[in-house]
Amino acid sequence: MGGLVTVAVAACLVGVLPGVAFAHVVVSPGTATQGGYAALTFRVPNERDDADTTGIELQFPADSALASVSVKPNPRFTYEITKTRPATPVEAHGASVGEVVSKITWTAADPEEAIRPGEYDEFSVSVGPLPETDRLVFKTLQHYSDGEVVRWIQDPVPGAEEPERPAPVLKLLPKGSDTQGSDGAQGNAAASSSTGDAQAALASGAESMSGKGAGVAWAVGLSAAALAISLACAATLILRWRRGRGARR
Repeated sequence: MGGLVTVAVAACLVGVLPGVAFAHVVVSPGTATQGGYAALTFRVPNERDDADTTGIELQFPADSALASVSVKPNPRFTYEITKTRPATPVEAHGASVGEVVSKITWTAADPEEAIRPGEYDEFSVSVGPLPETDRLVFKTLQHYSDGEVVRWIQDPVPGAEEPERPAPVLKLLPKGSDTQGSDGAQGNAAASSSTGDAQAALASGAESMSGKGAGVAWAVGLSAAALAISLACAATLILRWRRGRGARR
């Protein structure tokens, strides 16, 4: 009987835990308006249970350079901005911009400030004017304390199966489009970006959840859900076993 319960719990955990353990680096809001500014927040979870996340490299798309990029400070991480000259000069508000941001690197201020197992953190930027293209792909590298680098660089193809390590994608809608989707919060944030006011857009992104406490609560909640489902599976199998045994008598 004990072996049966063990197998049942293991089977349930196999079905539940992969979705719990492997979260993606994502950008919020997921939608913005071409020509406007947007406050973007990149949420980075720690997928490991034996290492801390010590650094994040956010790469900006070279084929859709952004004239203006500003960083919201994160008290746990220092940051460094890398600039490059675009193949084609970028114009913003009637002026030509010769250098654009190609990468932002965040590094934990000290080992105690790294993103620990069961936590996540958020890294925010204000960008614009957004180009006239359908989306922006932000390839991201996640550095762990044991030297591992997880590369969130695979380009998700609409309609295809999601890759193992998808890059964060910001969808861009033409001016005047209805940005309200199934996620009303994303739609409202995207609509605010169309005003062209970078500061207002940055303020709209400040409502996102962040911090150690939220990360721990998130991980504990998912673990509790997995445990509850596992126990339910075990209880169901035990009941069936007892019924079968009674019928044989």
